[in-house]
Amino acid sequence: MTDPLHTELLELAREAAHRAGELLRDGRPADLAVAATKSSPIDVVTEMDIAAEKLITTLIAERRPQDGFLGEEGAATEGSSGIRWVIDPLDGTVNYLYGLPTWAVSIAAEQDGETVAGAVVAPLRGEAYHAVRGGGAWATGAWEGERRLACRPSPPLDQALVSTGFNYVADVRTHQAAVAQRMIPLLRDIRRGGSAAVDLCDVAAGRLDGYYERGLQPWDFAAGELIAREAGALTGGRPGERPSRDLTVAASPGVFTPLQQLLEDFGAWHD
Repeated sequence: MTDPLHTELLELAREAAHRAGELLRDGRPADLAVAATKSSPIDVVTEMDIAAEKLITTLIAERRPQDGFLGEEGAATEGSSGIRWVIDPLDGTVNYLYGLPTWAVSIAAEQDGETVAGAVVAPLRGEAYHAVRGGGAWATGAWEGERRLACRPSPPLDQALVSTGFNYVADVRTHQAAVAQRMIPLLRDIRRGGSAAVDLCDVAAGRLDGYYERGLQPWDFAAGELIAREAGALTGGRPGERPSRDLTVAASPGVFTPLQQLLEDFGAWHD
């Protein structure tokens, strides 16, 4: 039985993510500009990232003033309730800047360090995903009602479609490209969507057999990783570890272990 608190947190995450998604979709200025850079000159933050995070944190703080926050655009408070919100107000900023549709709002709620609820809203795909710990993963779309998500039956690794992402720091990205070059002959193919949250939800929805990426921050994967797990995927980092900045892996059960081991063998977690 789902904890009523977790259900409450999920509903708030979904509301905040939908509102932020509407702001980003409807409020995108024609002359959208780069407001700052993050890890490198091509890792951008726009004025809309900042506005969306403010909307999310303000809404949640009004409802739950004792909770803490960890947000990509600077929200960082401890709180006193044992609940922390992990927020990426715009995952896929470069896609958004260029007018590409693969971007999303990602909001997760943690209780005592464990993710218990997560929502990802991808407005230009017309889709929203959500999960609560122990309650399965679900999606809604403009063309259909709510449906329960399940990852694909596991193919052999050489028939697996896998997605990844690339870092904005040139040296790291070059190493990631070298790893991908070694991976491609051993897989069906590799995709690069540009949003970790959406890729994780695509694993949950059965559109990908697996996903991996080095360099993710907690806000990049917190909600999507829960959604993938609740859809039956396995998730982790390096063998025996949880998802982290070193490596994040999500895949259907039969793909996960060989994919994770291949990434370990190829040194995907370091330069």
